[in-house]
Amino acid sequence: MADACIEAPTNIEPLTYIVASNKGWHYPEFEKLKASQQGVWLWASDTQELVSALAQNASIRYVFFLHWSERVADNVWKNVPCVCFHMTDLPYGRGGSPLQNLIVRGHSDTKLTAFRMVEAMDAGPVYLKRDLSLAGSAEDIYVRAGQLSAAMIRDIVAAQPEPVEQEGDVVLFKRRTPVESELPKDVSQRDIYDFIRMLDADGYPHAFVDHGNMRIHFTDAELTPEGVTAKVCISEQAGIINNDI
Repeated sequence: MADACIEAPTNIEPLTYIVASNKGWHYPEFEKLKASQQGVWLWASDTQELVSALAQNASIRYVFFLHWSERVADNVWKNVPCVCFHMTDLPYGRGGSPLQNLIVRGHSDTKLTAFRMVEAMDAGPVYLKRDLSLAGSAEDIYVRAGQLSAAMIRDIVAAQPEPVEQEGDVVLFKRRTPVESELPKDVSQRDIYDFIRMLDADGYPHAFVDHGNMRIHFTDAELTPEGVTAKVCISEQAGIINNDI
């Protein structure tokens, strides 16, 4: 008697992937992932949307945090692989404002590190590292990093790598505050150019100098043989953006 034909189960839920970012410039990359990758892809721009996405499906494979400034509950990262992206060659540069801290230290390129979230900040084991140029404005760099993050997400989803513990000396970065956006004195033209461009992104406190009761903000810097050119916006000093970067 011939063996009975065994049908494969058809009720297996597709894997779910959540992409979380507070920055809108990452959304186009999410749309490309959603259109090109298998599984269910969900977007979260704040904690409420993240909680909603987590509740939609039990078969969550990864949560990818491209840019996130809110606390993630312990029961999330302890139970679901949460992959963070940090713009330094970890463990070098753990902490806040990595882009700005890299540029003021004279770096022209860096690594984008994908690592698993743990309780300690930026201390989790590493999935992947990729080269990242620090040329252009802060927003140029953030967009470029978002595109590279999406490519790394594709690699992680395809290869399912096991993260490995960080190696090397830990160097901590301190999160910058808006008052530190004041243009420094007695520095070179190149330093002024780098200072303006490293703060030139939507939502960040731009480089400034004060003149009387006015604050002069600088964006769109270019370094030319004649010197530094930039776009200027003049406003009341009270208009400073009161948030860290």
